[in-house]
Amino acid sequence: MRGRVVLSISLGLNVAMAALWWYIARAVTARTDTLTATPPPADAGRAYKTSVVVRRQNFTWDEIESADYATYISNLRAIGCPEATIRDIIVADVNQLFARRRATEVVGAEQQWWRSEPDPDVTQAASEKLKALETERRTLLTTLLGSEWESSYYPYPAHPGSPPLDGPILGALPPGTKQAVRDVESRAAERRQTYLDALQKEGKQTDPAELARLRQQTRSELAQVLGSEQLEEYLLRYSSNATALRNELHGMPLTPDEFRNLFRLTDSMDQQLQLLAGSDDAASLKHRQELEQQRDQAIQQVLGPDDYKKYGLLQDPIYRDTQTVARQSGVPSDKILPLYKINRETEREQQSIRDDATLTAEQKEQRLEAVQLAQQNALRKLLGGEIYQRILQQNTKP
Repeated sequence: MRGRVVLSISLGLNVAMAALWWYIARAVTARTDTLTATPPPADAGRAYKTSVVVRRQNFTWDEIESADYATYISNLRAIGCPEATIRDIIVADVNQLFARRRATEVVGAEQQWWRSEPDPDVTQAASEKLKALETERRTLLTTLLGSEWESSYYPYPAHPGSPPLDGPILGALPPGTKQAVRDVESRAAERRQTYLDALQKEGKQTDPAELARLRQQTRSELAQVLGSEQLEEYLLRYSSNATALRNELHGMPLTPDEFRNLFRLTDSMDQQLQLLAGSDDAASLKHRQELEQQRDQAIQQVLGPDDYKKYGLLQDPIYRDTQTVARQSGVPSDKILPLYKINRETEREQQSIRDDATLTAEQKEQRLEAVQLAQQNALRKLLGGEIYQRILQQNTKP
């Protein structure tokens, strides 16, 4: 019985609520129809004006920005952009434009990664090109904005302490990729410094193998950011292995293809040799010897017999010193090898005298003077008096 009563009351309340909802909805609809459909009374003798100005606000930046700077500035002024803001926008845009041009149009010495020494003509041409671009940039901004455009912000170089990411490959990298490379370089520098600080604190010497592992970690991070061609360009210019290879080949006029081939052949072996540094077990020593032989064969393969002989001479510090003196003193190229042989034989004899434990200090001094005199006579006979005097002057310079 109680259940029926409760059910009846519930049904009654639901019906009442439905009726109330229908009434309210009808009243609201009727009021809305009245407001919408009923026009205001017409007054033919009165003109109505509104103080509301309707302006289309849904423009896009593409409608304002233009490849032509004059049009770009005009569009900015048309939307009421303040002159100071226009100046900042245009200066920043022009600066970025010329930063890209510097990165892609200027050929600097750093881009000639196959050379052991910078080409002075390339360095001079790069300097002149940079000056020309700077003049062009300033002229353009003065033409667009007047003489008061000067801004303290000029984003080049963005990272003055870092190697330049310029040239046709690295210079064309998007800004985000360049920043990612800079982040990798920063992390690498921090890791290296942390390692060195820890060693200094503990009073230990650096481990070449550990430094090699740190460099490999940096390479792995760069490979996540750069494509294969971009990574190779970066390594050819800035890796420690490429730098060491340039030093090895100092004085040899290699072409870019020759240096690239040598780097591709030796880079992997150099990495393995560096990781083996300090290992003195039999297996490591054998592996090291095999790698060194393979590396030497690869260099011989690329250079050919004649250039390989010259390469062998370049590994001798006496030959390098002879080359430097000869270049500074104007020694003819056909006299360099005989000059080297005289210097090498002189050094051999002098070292033999120094190592001879049977000689007294006075006897050693007398024999060393005799060897030096013999060297001077041989040089004078080979080069002639004038060039010989120039060599003496070079040797006596502080």
